[in-house]
Order: sequence, then structure tokens, then C-alpha cells
Amino acid sequence: MRLLVFLIAVLFSFIACKKGNDPDIAQVEPNEQYSGGTNATTFDFGQNAFGIQADGLTAEQDGFFVVGNSFFRTNWITAPASVQTRDGLGPIFNAISCGSCHFKDGRAKPPGTPDEPLNGLLFRLSIPGTDIHGEPLGDPIYGGQLQDKAILNVKNEAQVRVTYQAIGGQYSDGTTYSLRQPNYEFHDLNYGAFAPGIMYSPRIAPQMSGLGLLEIVPDASILAFADENDADGDGISGRPNQVWDVENQQIVMGRFGWKANQPSLSQQAAGAFNGDIGITSELFPQDHLSPAQLQQYPNIPDGGAPEITDDIFQKVVSYTRSLAVPARRDYDDATVLRGKLLFHQINCSGCHRPEMSTGTGGKIAALQNQKVHPYSDLLLHDMGAGLADGRPDFLASGTEWRTPPLWGIGLIPTVNEHSFLLHDGRARNIEEAVLWHSGEAEKSKEDFKKLSKADRHALLKFVESL
Repeated sequence: MRLLVFLIAVLFSFIACKKGNDPDIAQVEPNEQYSGGTNATTFDFGQNAFGIQADGLTAEQDGFFVVGNSFFRTNWITAPASVQTRDGLGPIFNAISCGSCHFKDGRAKPPGTPDEPLNGLLFRLSIPGTDIHGEPLGDPIYGGQLQDKAILNVKNEAQVRVTYQAIGGQYSDGTTYSLRQPNYEFHDLNYGAFAPGIMYSPRIAPQMSGLGLLEIVPDASILAFADENDADGDGISGRPNQVWDVENQQIVMGRFGWKANQPSLSQQAAGAFNGDIGITSELFPQDHLSPAQLQQYPNIPDGGAPEITDDIFQKVVSYTRSLAVPARRDYDDATVLRGKLLFHQINCSGCHRPEMSTGTGGKIAALQNQKVHPYSDLLLHDMGAGLADGRPDFLASGTEWRTPPLWGIGLIPTVNEHSFLLHDGRARNIEEAVLWHSGEAEKSKEDFKKLSKADRHALLKFVESL
């Protein structure tokens, strides 16, 4: 019996050594599986993994979650209609509901063929110059976003054909790979040509989980990650975007959107309702139509003023704030721990910061004072010419993008049945997303390419575990 106890003790000592002391294996950190903290982490790893509400909500917030979820998923219809709380669609739009782009609160898929509808991929438009708040100037006719759909008796703005060109490459060990470069062709421009100097930026709809946590990370915590002049010499110089807060009428730090061009979930949601679905709100009370389009359609009925009442709008925003983050899977697996070590060694963590803490702000107390693991710094980084859209957005240049959070990335195939990544969905998987990195991430990408096949597998398996 004593011999058996001794052997078990030796075995556990060996396991602890492998996970805690082996220089080739990272340590398991306390509670690192709780990506969204103790209150906003879900262990549901099924098809609804991105749609679970956080724990600790009040009874009122529980009710907001249910109602907000309903309005997030339900289709809007053309006005006038008998269901007045859900009418006012368009007249031009990209989607008929929030959920049609963020299916199951997840990530949209780019078109697979040239003639496939966009459905979750949209295009920001602008011309050189900014308004008084530093916001990009939209096309005089088509505005700041291209709408490829319209209600009956109204012309949509355009169609977009998406094709891909193969780009080959090779790892240091001789293994070859192929990336795909997207090409966009705009046709059937129903309101005339674009303005001279038009700039466009493709944006895919990302997954929704954990947004309420990111909203209340203190500005000071995010600014502590910034190193605009690369004072530490590591080649990474993240910086915050500064954007116009419509609700509070002031310039503040941006933290949402692919270029961190939105300051809050309220403004993000109101902008999406207006630009994507054609639904007005108190924040954006005018339809997304240019003066030229308004002249052509002066008498289109609307769904009220505004079309989404503030009461319902606030419930939708509360819903988006309340979504939990999937927990880490296989976080104590030896290969995952090896990948975690490599992730830090090649400095992927220089932008994809593993940890931050929420503050005491916001309307949901359950989200406050939580240690979370988004694997982002919410800052802008120059990602090089390969990923550039060439379109500035407030302070963000044409080569800069906000670091997207990695939490939940490994469950996108489960929830949305695809694995397409990056701002336009060009990467077919995590490996391709890494290989598209350049600019400030050039050294990390090249170091990744120098890894052995086994180490590349370990690093990718670690990212999948997030």
C-alpha cells in the first residue's frame, strides 16, 4: 500500500514538473480558463457558445437580456406594418436583422463565390478629408457605407463581386503554404459613379461575446499598453484611436470596431442599426440616405421617429453587454502549454495582451472588477501593406487595425461552421491569419515561420484553446 502511495506521489510530481518547471512548457496559471472572469465565463461549448448571458445579472437585467435578444435576432420589416415595433427597414440596407450578420452572436462568413451575396461583409466608403470631429467624409452620393440591398420600389446602391488570388509562400523547413488575396469589383452603381478619390474598406461582422467587459476596462489600463514611439524597441508601437462620442458630444478613446472607431456599445449598436439595417434611433435619427437619394425618394414611409424606441434600443444594448465569453478548453494540455510558451516567446503577446481587468463603471455590476483574458490591447497597430485598406478612420491610418480579441476564436467553427478570419475574412484559418501579419508584427510572423512543424502546431493549438 505504501509503495502504491509512493508511486502515485511520484507520478503527480512528474506531471507538476512537466507543466510547471519544464523550460519548454508554460505553467498553468490560476483561473486562466475563466476568460470572461468569474461572472462572465460560460462553459457551454456548443452552437450557442457566444449567446450565453453572464451570471449575476439583476432580475431587471435578465428581462432586458430576453427582450434584447429577441430584437437582436428578429427581422425588421418595411413600414408601414401591423407590428409597429419592428417596422422601418431600409429603405437601403445591408441586413434585415442584427442576427443575420452575427448569426448566433457569432462571426459572419465572406462570400465563397463571386455572385454570392455579401451577408455580413460590408464596405465603408470615404473621400479625402474629415469633418469637424475628425470623422471620415462619406461619398457625396453613397455616404459612408455601401448598401447592397433595398426595399421594394427602391434601388439598392450597388453589387460587389469578391474574387481571390492565390499567393504562395514557404516556411523555413520547406513546407509551402498558399494565402488568398481578395479583390473587389463594384458594379451596378445605381446612383452614379463614386466620387474621385473614393476609398473603401471591407469589414466582416465579428463575434459578440465579452463586449460588455471590454467597455468598462479603464482607459488608463489600455493606455498603459500604448508605446506610440516604440520606446522599448520591440518594434511594436500601439496607440489608441480618438473618436467622436455622439451621445456625450466629446472626443474620447475608441475601443470597438475594426479600427477602434466607436467609443461605446451604445454608439456601435446605433450606428449598426442605422447603417446596416436602416433603422433610426435617438442617437442617429436620420435615415442613412444622402441628399441626392432623398430627392429621388422624398415620400418613403418610415417606422416612426425614431424607428426603434429608446426603451427597446437600451434593452438591445444591455443584451450585447451581457454576453459571456467561452471558457478556455484544454488549457492544461501539454501541447497547448508548449504553444502558450511559444506565443510569448515570439511576442504575439506584444499586441494580443493576455490579461486586463474591468473597472467599476458601466450599468452591470456583475461585470465590474473582473480579471479577464481577451488577448487584445484594444490599440491600433500598423499591420503592413498586405492588410492595408488605405482608408483613414479618425486617427487610424490606412495600414492600422485594432488588435481583435482572440477569446472564443477556437469555437467559431462550432458556432458558425467556418473558420474565416481577419477584417475581411480572407484568412481561411488561424494559420493563414498569422501569415498575413506584417508591419509591427513582421518579426513575430517570421519567427513563426522559422518554427518546426510541431511547434507551429502547438502554437496554433494554443490559439484554438482560447
